[in-house]
Amino acid sequence: MTRKTRIVTLSLAAVIAATGLIALAGDLNPPAGPIAPTMKTLDEVEPRVAINATNTPGDADSLFKITQPGSYYLTGNIQGVAAKHGIEIAASGVTLDLNGFDLVGVGGSLDGVSTAAGDLTNIAVVNGSVREWGGDGVDLTSFFPLNCRVAEVLATGNTGNGISTVFGGTVLNCSAIINTGNGIIIFGTGGMVSNCSAFNNTGSGISTGTGGTVTNCSAFNNTGSGISTGTGGTVTNCSAFWNLANGITVLQGCTVTNCSARQNSANGINASLGCTVTNCSATSNGGDGISASDGSTVADCTAQLNALDGIRCSVSCVIRGNTCSINGFGGGIGAGIHATSTDNRLEGNTCTGADRGIEVGFSGNIIIKNICSGNDIDWIIAANNIYGPIIDRRAPASPAVAGFSAPSSLGSTDANANFSY
Repeated sequence: MTRKTRIVTLSLAAVIAATGLIALAGDLNPPAGPIAPTMKTLDEVEPRVAINATNTPGDADSLFKITQPGSYYLTGNIQGVAAKHGIEIAASGVTLDLNGFDLVGVGGSLDGVSTAAGDLTNIAVVNGSVREWGGDGVDLTSFFPLNCRVAEVLATGNTGNGISTVFGGTVLNCSAIINTGNGIIIFGTGGMVSNCSAFNNTGSGISTGTGGTVTNCSAFNNTGSGISTGTGGTVTNCSAFWNLANGITVLQGCTVTNCSARQNSANGINASLGCTVTNCSATSNGGDGISASDGSTVADCTAQLNALDGIRCSVSCVIRGNTCSINGFGGGIGAGIHATSTDNRLEGNTCTGADRGIEVGFSGNIIIKNICSGNDIDWIIAANNIYGPIIDRRAPASPAVAGFSAPSSLGSTDANANFSY
C-alpha cells in the first residue's frame, strides 16, 4: 500500500467513525432460560367466543344456545327456522355482540334472541339487526332476568315486541319499527330507554313500567301511545308525533319535561294523578293538548290547534304560565284552559282564539293574572270561585306612544287582575 493510499484509508475511517456509521453487533448468545414467544396467541387476539354449532350448539327450541358466562359474537348472519329461537341465553354474565350481522326469522319461528333460564343477571345484547321473528326480536323478559342491556339494535317486523326487557333494564340507541307488539318495552320497575326511535308499531312505541325513564326518544305513527311510563316515571326531551292514541301517557307522580306531542289522534300529553308537565308543546292533537288529572301541575307549556281543550285539568291542579291558542280547532269545541272540578289555581296564562278562553265549570277555584283575547267567549266561570277583577280592554281608549313614558292603559292596579283585550 502506498503512502497516499494509506492516508486516504485512514481519512475515510475517521469520517465513518465521526458520523456514527460504524455500528456494533448485538450479543450473539441468547439469554439464559427458556425462550418465550413474542407474538399474541389467537385467544389474546380474539378472546371472545364465536357463535357456532361447535361452541354454542342449539337444542330442541333454539338454533344456538349460550350456557356459560362470557363474551360472544356472531361471525355471520343467522336464518331462523320454525319453532325455534335464534339464540338462547341460559347463563348470567353474558355479552352477545351481533357484530353488525342480521338475525332473520321466518313464519312460525320464536324469538330472535331470548333468555332461557331462571335467576339470570347481567346480560347484554348489542350491535346488530333482528327482524321478522315469530315472537319478539330481542326478548330479555323470559324467566325475569335482572340488569339487562340492549344497545345499537335494529328490530323490525317482528310478530311480538321489537325489544323487551324487565326490572331495571336499559335500552340505548335502538330503533324498533313495524313490530306487531310494542316497539320497545321494559316491564317491571326502574328501566331506562334513551336515544331510541319507535315507528309504526301496533302497540305502544316506547313503554316503561314504574319508575321508568324515557329520554331523547322519538315515537311516530304507533297504534298505541307513542310513549308511556308507569307510576313515578320521567319523560324528557322526547317527541311523539302522529300516534293513533295519546302522544305521551304517564301515570301517577310522573314528570314530563321539554317534550313535543303533535298530531296524535287522542290527547297530546295525558298525565294522571300528581304529575308535573313543564316546558312542553302540544299541537294539533285530536283530543286535548294536555290533560292533567288530580293534583297535577302544568307550567310554561304551549297548547295550540288542538281539537278540544288546550289544557284540561280536574281537581287541585296548578295551571301556570301557559300559552294556549286556537284550540277547539277543526270543528271541535274547546277552551284554551278548562277546569272541570274544584281547588284548581289558574294563574298567569294567555288564552287566545278558541271557542272559550278560560272555562271553569265548578266552584272553589282561583283564577288570577290571566289574559284572554280573540275567543268567542273569553271567560266562563261558575259561581263561588275566587278571581281577580276581569278588565275588558278589547277597545282601549289609549293613545299611541312615541317617547320615553306613558301612563298605564291596563284599567286596573290590582296585582291579580285578569284581562280581556
